Amino acid sequence: MNRIYMDANATTPLLPEVFEAMRPFFLEHYGNASSIHQQGQHARAAVDHARESVARLLHCRPSEVVFTSGGTESDNLALFGVLSPGDHLITTSIEHHAVLHAAESLTSRGVEVTFLPVTPAGLVEPAALLAALQPNTRLVSIMYANNETGVIQPIDALAGIAHAGGALFHTDAVQAGGKLPLDVSAHGFLKDVDLLSLSGHKIYAPKGIGVLYVRRNVRLAPMFHGGSHERQRRPGTENVAGIVGFGKAAELSAEWLKSEGPAHLTALRDRLEQGILSQIEETGVNGAGAQRVSNTTNIYFDHVEAEALLIALDLKGLSVSGGSACQSGATEPSHVLTAMGLGAARARASIRFSLSKLTTEEEVDQALALIPAAVAHLRELSPTYHKNVATLV
Repeated sequence: MNRIYMDANATTPLLPEVFEAMRPFFLEHYGNASSIHQQGQHARAAVDHARESVARLLHCRPSEVVFTSGGTESDNLALFGVLSPGDHLITTSIEHHAVLHAAESLTSRGVEVTFLPVTPAGLVEPAALLAALQPNTRLVSIMYANNETGVIQPIDALAGIAHAGGALFHTDAVQAGGKLPLDVSAHGFLKDVDLLSLSGHKIYAPKGIGVLYVRRNVRLAPMFHGGSHERQRRPGTENVAGIVGFGKAAELSAEWLKSEGPAHLTALRDRLEQGILSQIEETGVNGAGAQRVSNTTNIYFDHVEAEALLIALDLKGLSVSGGSACQSGATEPSHVLTAMGLGAARARASIRFSLSKLTTEEEVDQALALIPAAVAHLRELSPTYHKNVATLV
């Protein structure tokens, strides 16, 4: 069985070019980047080169790039590193749990938190942010692209409102990295973003490595205490191989974004989406009408339990997801979809398809040959579906 992978928002495959760049730093060049001998200096040069590559992707200074263990740490470092008791944080009801749970923890430390609602399309309205600002609002944290629906937020407008209100702005860009241009320079689209989180395994680099962009002059308290690594913002011996992999993936992402890659991936996503909607009744796209990243579609299949459908598809060789991989096995419906106004039944009937740069047209067509039969079989077992059909007749 040739397996088809359509769960790239959970993790992307490691590109061969990235692995080859990393390989020497597992075996031959194993020095500690903080050592002053030759082996250490070779490792330090590799870390510096990777930092420069990430800086070029973000259009920022290398000194503004902080390497972390992944997106979760980057999000936590942004929030805990900036906020103090008495401060006010504004975030949204659709954030990744790395932000939501951090925000909940901050309330126990004396930080006031406001969770903004979203529209049925999954968008944060700028007027809602403006109304939520307070004199003590220290930080606004709003994700760039949603991990479940792919919906893109108007970050430029939202960050501008935060700055006008005297607050810093953080965006979880984990699902935007490698899919959307990220320009935090003075003239860039994200010029008002002060902190930005990325994760290596979402841009075809390895798991266990991430980045937090910290704009110059933003004071950031470290979460850990130890050495003076990462300009005293993130202590701990550098994961040299992982950092090298992230740097290489950043270079490849920059090249891909300038190519026809994004348009090609969008066409594949649309082919899959339109094929499903045209072949299967009582389906729809969650987040339809909003701008979405090129690889993601979240589709509901009424009268079907998403968990049963993804198992059925997995047995047929198609890997998809019911939502965030970090919440796999959760009994509650997606907090993202319920925040968008979906009822529990429809939220539980929703499947996320997230393609990768390696997805082919043939794989999309194979998926379209598998999905209708799987849905039809499960609906045959659904009493709500038969009741609905009887009502229509």
